[in-house]
Amino acid sequence: MTDFAPYLPGFLAAYAILLVGASSPGPAVAMLLGISTNQGRGPALITCLGIATGSMTINALTMLGVGLILSQAAWAMMVLRLIGAGYLIWLAWGAFRKALNPPQVAVAKTARRSGPKLFVMGYLLQVTNPKAIVFWLAIAALGAVDGAPAPVIATFVAGAFALSFTMHAAWAVFLSSSPIRAAYAAGRRWVETALGAFFTFAAYKIATSES
Repeated sequence: MTDFAPYLPGFLAAYAILLVGASSPGPAVAMLLGISTNQGRGPALITCLGIATGSMTINALTMLGVGLILSQAAWAMMVLRLIGAGYLIWLAWGAFRKALNPPQVAVAKTARRSGPKLFVMGYLLQVTNPKAIVFWLAIAALGAVDGAPAPVIATFVAGAFALSFTMHAAWAVFLSSSPIRAAYAAGRRWVETALGAFFTFAAYKIATSES
């Protein structure tokens, strides 16, 4: 039986970064709000499945690529940590700037599409997003599943899928309501400040990690 206990701290740290990152609105959120407004929440949730599947794809490929690099060069983990910490600092800077001048939550204009097309649209949006790729590299720098057996890696990827879907679905369901969107916008200054503080802390933890 696989022992998951040694990997739980890494799981929690990686999931915390993913959870907070998915809480920050971006192109995917704008698209989801447009779909939920124009077609309803059901189609938006189908799009969320595509986004989460894209996130899972990047997650798996990132871990595979990082594993291959580290098997060839032990110093690569230090480089990866610096890249991950640097990206999180950049996210923190962006969040603090938004806290000073909070932008409105945008609703993108979207054409009506069938369920399969919505899934593919969400998937392609995620897997072709350079920011999503670098974000997963930052998470990989934690080394949450380094040397882990297949069941542990599969569980980690499945958990990341569930988190990505849940957070994007929350955007689609709750912020498709104009009053809730207005309430969020009113408190966004504090939300962005909290995000900036968290990303700064996460960058420090990655940069100083000894795993």
